[in-house]
Amino acid sequence: MSARLEGKVAIITGAGSGIGRAAALLFAAEGAKLVLGDKTTAVHDTAALVIAAGGAAVAQQMDAGSEADVAAMVAAALTTHGQLDIAFANAGISGGIASIFDLTPEVWTEILRVNLIGPWLMVKHAGKAMADAGRGGSIICTASVAGIRSGAGGPAYSASKAGVINLAMVSAQQLSETNVRVNAICPGLTETGMTKPIFDIAKDRDVTHKLGRLNPLRRAAQPEELARVALFLASDEASYVNGQAIAVDGGLSSSHPVTRQSMGKTAV
Repeated sequence: MSARLEGKVAIITGAGSGIGRAAALLFAAEGAKLVLGDKTTAVHDTAALVIAAGGAAVAQQMDAGSEADVAAMVAAALTTHGQLDIAFANAGISGGIASIFDLTPEVWTEILRVNLIGPWLMVKHAGKAMADAGRGGSIICTASVAGIRSGAGGPAYSASKAGVINLAMVSAQQLSETNVRVNAICPGLTETGMTKPIFDIAKDRDVTHKLGRLNPLRRAAQPEELARVALFLASDEASYVNGQAIAVDGGLSSSHPVTRQSMGKTAV
């Protein structure tokens, strides 16, 4: 049985850690050649891990919300590997959990720039390259269960991820007849660089066992569990999956059982 991504070239943003790094290692193991991006120098470490495992990867430090940087990643894929088949717009920031009343326009703008404009830029540039090549392709955007309904993230973060979900749907329609598919994955609580403060606090208080307890599986996810869903969407196994937002959250979004927030305070 051949590797699922044999002969394909993939871009992954947010590849310095967490879901992005896990996806890079998994995609490479399944045969993909990679162009990896992240705002931190850790992206070079991810590329080194891929190469050490026998894969092919180039790394770029970049800003996922910068059009020039996203366009440069797409150009690197075409220049280095001659094609582009998969784009995983995974980079994102949390913006904390401040209430609507405490956030500033500047914070909202930055969260939307990275979390929503970033995936749109990837659809714009990677989608165009795929459509022009005529071979089709797969674009995957990282949304969140916070974008499905309230209770799983801060206001700006949640709004940005709701936008990503709709972006995947609209983009799938706009790319009709190109055979370029666009989907979103919606992680629940996952141990990544972005959520590290939450996990660190839990470890300090010896309450790690409580993380993820609101979902039916009663645990948080590991990055590899999200990467496996991204791999499915990237592969030809998902050839008829398009315009969808897939929750990977241990069942949390089946009810979102959370405490209620009111006027910046948490109430039962």
